[in-house]
Amino acid sequence: MSSEDPIIIVDYNANWCNQYEQEKQRVMLALGDTVTNIQHIGSTSIPGLAAKPVIDMILGLKQIPPLLEQISNFEAIGYSYHGELGIPGRHYFRKGMPRTHQIHAVLVNSEFWERHILFRDFLRNNPQVAQRYEALKRKLAQEFAGDRTSYTNSKTPLIEQLLVEAALWQQTL
Repeated sequence: MSSEDPIIIVDYNANWCNQYEQEKQRVMLALGDTVTNIQHIGSTSIPGLAAKPVIDMILGLKQIPPLLEQISNFEAIGYSYHGELGIPGRHYFRKGMPRTHQIHAVLVNSEFWERHILFRDFLRNNPQVAQRYEALKRKLAQEFAGDRTSYTNSKTPLIEQLLVEAALWQQTL
């Protein structure tokens, strides 16, 4: 299993929100006004949801180029830059081995931004849906503990289905 850390799902930890807030402050200090918005996304942002214990953040930017000039600032707070990793317009940073934090830097209000915020908000407001997602994640983590690509790809059909449900839910707000 080369440089990838294993996929381990743990029960919800109420401290994840505090860890996010602390890391958000570090990132904001390191990057200054390059960042328009920082949000906690991913499973650690959903109260009660089991997750990989990795704090997932999305950075909303007005423009990408100033961010790329600040890679050394990310490195100074422990992040390594991994490029777009197959998702055009998304710049990926991760911290720790095993991984403890990851950052997705995108244009604020881009499709990537909107989908991740919508998915998070939908799960936060629909506990039964969140439990359905958790059950799949636990199953896939057992099946693909050392294969992150297969784990991620196997979650995609349910995520896409839930995003359709989330869009309908959003229209009722």
